[in-house]
Amino acid sequence: MWKLNSVMKTGSLAALVSLAFASAPMAQETMKVGVVGFLTGGASGPFGIPAQNAAELIIDAINNGDLPGAYATPGIGGLQVEPIYVDEAGGSTTQVTELRRLVQQQQVDAVVGYISSGSCLAVAPVAEELEVLTVLFDCGTPRIFEEASYRYVFRTAPHATMDNVGAALYAAGAMDGVNNYAGLNQNYAWGQDSWRDFSLVMQHLNPNANITKELFPKIFAGEYGAEISALLISRSDVLHSSFWGGDLESFIFQATARGLPLRLPMILTTGETVTFRLADKLPDGTIVGARGPHGVLANESELNTWFRAAYQERFGEAPTYPSYHMAQGFLGLKSAADAAAADVGGTPNTEEIIAAFEGLEFEAVGSTVKMALAGGHQAISETAYGTFRYNTDTGMPEIVDVVRYSAECVNPPEGQTSVEWLEAGMPGAICN
Repeated sequence: MWKLNSVMKTGSLAALVSLAFASAPMAQETMKVGVVGFLTGGASGPFGIPAQNAAELIIDAINNGDLPGAYATPGIGGLQVEPIYVDEAGGSTTQVTELRRLVQQQQVDAVVGYISSGSCLAVAPVAEELEVLTVLFDCGTPRIFEEASYRYVFRTAPHATMDNVGAALYAAGAMDGVNNYAGLNQNYAWGQDSWRDFSLVMQHLNPNANITKELFPKIFAGEYGAEISALLISRSDVLHSSFWGGDLESFIFQATARGLPLRLPMILTTGETVTFRLADKLPDGTIVGARGPHGVLANESELNTWFRAAYQERFGEAPTYPSYHMAQGFLGLKSAADAAAADVGGTPNTEEIIAAFEGLEFEAVGSTVKMALAGGHQAISETAYGTFRYNTDTGMPEIVDVVRYSAECVNPPEGQTSVEWLEAGMPGAICN
């Protein structure tokens, strides 16, 4: 049950306390929420800080009832949110320790967090053990729910299969022919899964296409001279990369200095995060994704207009997809808690929130999210890809030739793992 941060009084002790403090106002009931993301290290600038900024913005708006439309009621399930921010840096072992501290010492009621797939794989079974409602807001590996089932864990962002199906479809549609392709991905769950999914779709789209290079440098390696040399002589038609954070920025600078983008078009599944940070330093023609319709790829709506304007005003920059994902996590939690509160006619407990969360469909900032997989614990949504160019007249980056793919086109159906679906040729995919 929610561990409300108000004094619980029972029996004769309650009578004494009530007499002693009859004139004192009641303590305000709050929901403690652990908010976890990279606040230091190479992933903090492009990922962790934008996500924390979004958390601060959305929590304030939730507490004050400032969100537009259906979210205008204050609080989450009627409770004011009290955030406790935690740095995700330090590796998966550290995150397990931090999660136990949040639950056992800080007594949080819920957790919204985690950017790294390694973190999510480590904390999900611990969250289940601790019976703490945990909303994974960003990490992408499909393995979270395809290798285990959870009651207390939800993920409000689609997993990486969506990203890589969209990337392959866009590459095949945007280029005259992709007969040879290469991959540069970090050597852990996120990178391995991303390359596997992309290459499976490419094999389906063009069985005669060849893989020229499969490169898996260590995560946060920072130096990619050997990989760039191998790619320069690979004679590939396109390079797929799920690099993110400091690794992505370092690779782009190093690759551009050696002329790689001039010889090898790049498709970056997380590239939207660097479009404004790098601006004219990002090579024109780079294909970018945003792990869904987020940032400049977001669908227009009242909620998106509010979010972009409020974020820009408060932080002096445009929100990118980590910001959208964090907001999405809190909106999913609020939608479920508010629905549960309406059902029970008061403050819901954890089990009632879970019942409302499973299979929930809710409006997010850039799209509609459906908790459609893993028994209603894993989200799906549409996604979008586009091509980057820097507009020298306006001095602003642009994304052109945007193509949108429906959720039913790029996500596996319930009951099938990503690999099963992709190896079978994506049966049932509805792609317009």
